[in-house]
Amino acid sequence: MKKIILFLIILFVLYWLGTMTVPSMIEKSSNTVKEAAPYEVSEQAMQLYQSLDFVADLHCDALLWGRDLTQKANFGHVDFPRMQEANVALQVFTIVSKSPKGQNMDFNRADAQDNITLLNIVQGRPISNWFSLINRTMYQSKKLQDFANEFGEEFILIKSSADLERLIQARKSNQKVIGGLLGIEGAHALEGSMENLEKVYEAGVRLIGPVHFFDNELGGSAHGESGEGLTEFGKAVIRRMNELNMIIDLAHVSPKMFDDILEVSEKPVMVSHTGIRAVLNSPRNLSDDQIRRLAEKGGIIGIAFFDMAVGEDEIRGIVASMKRVRNLVGIDHVALGSDYDGSVAVPFDITGLPIIVEALLQEGFTEEEIRAIMGENVQRFLLNNL
Repeated sequence: MKKIILFLIILFVLYWLGTMTVPSMIEKSSNTVKEAAPYEVSEQAMQLYQSLDFVADLHCDALLWGRDLTQKANFGHVDFPRMQEANVALQVFTIVSKSPKGQNMDFNRADAQDNITLLNIVQGRPISNWFSLINRTMYQSKKLQDFANEFGEEFILIKSSADLERLIQARKSNQKVIGGLLGIEGAHALEGSMENLEKVYEAGVRLIGPVHFFDNELGGSAHGESGEGLTEFGKAVIRRMNELNMIIDLAHVSPKMFDDILEVSEKPVMVSHTGIRAVLNSPRNLSDDQIRRLAEKGGIIGIAFFDMAVGEDEIRGIVASMKRVRNLVGIDHVALGSDYDGSVAVPFDITGLPIIVEALLQEGFTEEEIRAIMGENVQRFLLNNL
């Protein structure tokens, strides 16, 4: 018996030590930057960037990793202090609850081994999270609320257009005030339950992408097996999201689901983080026809920052993608959608956003167009639809 107890004690200590060290090692290898801060741009670009009233980014998975977002880190892409340093007013923080082993852009099985299960175990998260997608979702929702509480008056969790108005007004006297909007990447997190949709809404979630890298109860992923559109359950979720003023995010949906959602939704939708097929031909990216139809619905498109969305020369690809959307449907539909902390390598962390302004200036974008891309389009969209 003593040997068993000793073994269990040793096992517990090893597990505890693992939770203290392994998660940061995993994140450091998963969320890299090609160039470390500080970043340098021209005086013209920096002056314009610093004059921006509202900078916003539509996609970040930082809640997955377990970092304290109220503290500045020297790895990963986003935290609250770096948002302040970068003059970023609003970041959408998305919850990842499941990720298939061997995740790829072309074909993923819904029953593939889940990477997030092991990550939750290694992170030392509650046992209730280990095998429950909704529990993982509620846990990450609470973490953002906890961070907001800890950061005090300088962080506003955005749940309504009134909250966004409050953020805009607060920043007029104190630009250190920042905001976060909570989303879900993949409605498999609902576990097929309309009750769970109500539950996550009460927890502060205001944006949901129906699918991620695999098919689920709502329908088919662009990277899944079936290519199907919305199921009846999926249609019910979309309609209820409209009633609740929740934002529908079409990133990762199959072409058939894209069409179905545009037909079912009575409100504008967005694609939070994507590339453009005319720039990089990938199942991940939007066709010109999809861009036109989304714009006709009043939607916006966040351009991602990583190579599998925009090409190996990311900065050139980001600007080319923005230019393609602008030329097709107008500047009002273009936004930032980095995919920060999303297990991707990016050219710079959030403090490097002035590099985007520099690149846009070099490509002939006007100051008005740059202001729209960097955040004013997101501000208008959310004020009208939350």
